[in-house]
Amino acid sequence: MTCQQPGCTGQILDGYCDVCGMAADTGAAPIPAAASASSGCSQAGCSGKILDGYCDVCGSPADAAPAPAAAEPDPLTAGTASAKTSASRIQSAALGSTRAGTSSTRRTGSGSRRTRAARLGAGLTVVPAAPAVDATKAIIADPSVPESKRTCSKCDSAIGRSKDGRPGRSEGFCPTCGQPFSFTPKLGPGDLVAGQYEVAGAIAHGGLGWIYLARDRNVSNRWVVLKGLLNSGDPDALAAAIAEQQFLAQVEHPLIVEIYNFVTHEGAGYIVMEWVGGRSLKQVLKQRMKDNNGTYDPLPVDQALAYILEILPAFSYLHDLGLAYCDFKPDNLIQVGDAVKLIDLGGVRRISDDDSAIFGTVGYQAPEVPHVGTSVASDIYTIGRTLVVLCMEFRGYQGTYLHTLPPVDTTPLFQQHDSLYWLIAKCCAPDPADRFTSAEELRTQLLGVLREVVAARTTGTALTSAASPLFEAPSTSASDLDWHHLPALRPDQSDPQHSWLSSVGAADPADLLAALAQAPEESAEVLLRRARAALEVGDDAAAKESTAKLLAQDPWDWRALWIDGLAAIRDEDWASAQGAFSAVYKQVPGELAPKLALAIACERGGLPEVAEALYAACAATDAAYAAPAAFGVARVRATGGDTAGAVRALDMVPSTSRGYPESRQLRADVLLAGSPDDLAVLDQALTSIGSVRMDPGERQRYTVRILNHALEVVTKGGAVRAGAERPTIGGIEAREDTLRDALEQAYRGLAREAGSLDERVTLVNQANAVRNWTLV
Repeated sequence: MTCQQPGCTGQILDGYCDVCGMAADTGAAPIPAAASASSGCSQAGCSGKILDGYCDVCGSPADAAPAPAAAEPDPLTAGTASAKTSASRIQSAALGSTRAGTSSTRRTGSGSRRTRAARLGAGLTVVPAAPAVDATKAIIADPSVPESKRTCSKCDSAIGRSKDGRPGRSEGFCPTCGQPFSFTPKLGPGDLVAGQYEVAGAIAHGGLGWIYLARDRNVSNRWVVLKGLLNSGDPDALAAAIAEQQFLAQVEHPLIVEIYNFVTHEGAGYIVMEWVGGRSLKQVLKQRMKDNNGTYDPLPVDQALAYILEILPAFSYLHDLGLAYCDFKPDNLIQVGDAVKLIDLGGVRRISDDDSAIFGTVGYQAPEVPHVGTSVASDIYTIGRTLVVLCMEFRGYQGTYLHTLPPVDTTPLFQQHDSLYWLIAKCCAPDPADRFTSAEELRTQLLGVLREVVAARTTGTALTSAASPLFEAPSTSASDLDWHHLPALRPDQSDPQHSWLSSVGAADPADLLAALAQAPEESAEVLLRRARAALEVGDDAAAKESTAKLLAQDPWDWRALWIDGLAAIRDEDWASAQGAFSAVYKQVPGELAPKLALAIACERGGLPEVAEALYAACAATDAAYAAPAAFGVARVRATGGDTAGAVRALDMVPSTSRGYPESRQLRADVLLAGSPDDLAVLDQALTSIGSVRMDPGERQRYTVRILNHALEVVTKGGAVRAGAERPTIGGIEAREDTLRDALEQAYRGLAREAGSLDERVTLVNQANAVRNWTLV
């Protein structure tokens, strides 16, 4: 049985598809006629189609009402930001090249290298499978290079162009520099290359040459790809091909196209590589544009992130071999089924190679490459630029914004996804030293951003917790979150003093400071541990001395600013706290800890809108952050007079959280503060505290408070219309006599819990004062 998922070529085995993993349709309800496979999803911004009664992208049912347009989305419910709520409004503390004060392209330190494994979508989102492409259908019937793409390989001048009504020549010499050129395929169907590879035809052309499809007669007639030279007389291109022959044989990774052989034919060289029968992301974007009547239709952000997330291990592998890919772009990432593969190794070169020609693409290549060559940082740059192109129509990326990004205030994508913007901004930083230090570091942060993006469209319940490689989880779920409750930094096991620090067992901060004074070396971890202990004992000067030493060693070590931010919160220096945590957030945009810390600094420092957006992102993304972040949103909403919004925020605290009982109490407080004269609100308040376990005395105090309000409302003439159903307060009928009975019992319950005789007598007198027969 064939899988019914769109674009999937798998077969149903044991009830599930062997390619995409989706379950077989086992008797779903009949699909309404209006929900046929050809109908589009009615949800705003969704590009999916209705299949089997549900959207194949967002999962909405066919008859779902269209979601309202969100010109200014509510960050509490939508998890989104705007120009007004974006953290980009906050001036960050100096870090990295701005602190170092140089334009150096080399970093003085390196971040921790953390790894994790994942699959396309990382189990967080679904990326539609791409069908396999029949090799024979990829052959170009009439292979030719469009005149608009004919440029000199030596001086980049336009060549081979039409003139005076005559078509441009496909072969000749550059009129500017005299370099010979030829855009004519050198191989045709039936040609036998190296006595082994029978050519079927040309399938593509690129910067380094024509690409042909062929059969390998010596290995089961398997399909292979022959990549030749665009201009066989170009010495730089020939040198690049020879270089590939020397080191690409060692490249062997499941996410990278495999190189089989290198052969020559009639004086030209050809690389023989694996045939990857899928669609490039460039082809995916072109198809989406075609389906959208010629208007650019970018990938959903979560799918774009999933593609990049999946291919990053291939970059890590190449970088570990000392190789730079150099020319990453949507054209060079192929999807087959639910897997991806990096193709076109024509630009790959050794990072240490300072002599061979560098191949790249305008708009993707890092600005420093022509001057200092390629590096891990230049590959990171190409990844960031590719991500932007996948996520939005990046107009001017080869001109106006050749080496910059569009402003946040004019770019809806960046306003809606603040963390995505800072991830891309770090990838594409002008100074290479300010970029991610490795593909694995980028991958860790990108995964966090993906979780946040997915959570933003899933309202109501936070995603499950995910352990961060950099931060511990928040140490409390209570509402009174302070600096010492914020997530602690995880120890860096690569630090040279990690083993020694593991042997230091002093629990008291003062004893720990004394022990750290004997450290064999003032490594980064020693300085961080010393700064934290100094904060614990209240020695701000010692803490700042340690962080200053750390930043002197490595101006890019954001952990020092994390400690500075904690000190600023303790000292209620909100501007300094905002600057420190903003800088940390921008360095590790996939982490929630800096967002939570920055939210506290903004809430208490006069930026409630930014604080709320940050709190909402934390609450929606990770269950470990849900309670403290929801309390933060509730405080902001309650302070602004939005009782309903504060209640909704408190309802985000999951019942499994340690903070759930407190959230119910705060919910009652908010309701009482907002509408104490509304019997329906009083009923909600009493129901809130009745739904959780709590101290008996505390429960009775809340009960007394709520019933007193209810009794006042009823005795002031809150009569019920004839025939109307009489309201209840926590199950108690809202009549004066029943409320007095309940209130008397609550007072007497409090009296039994009283801590002193005087308090007990006072409470008994209050019980007597409200009882019904006293008034008779």
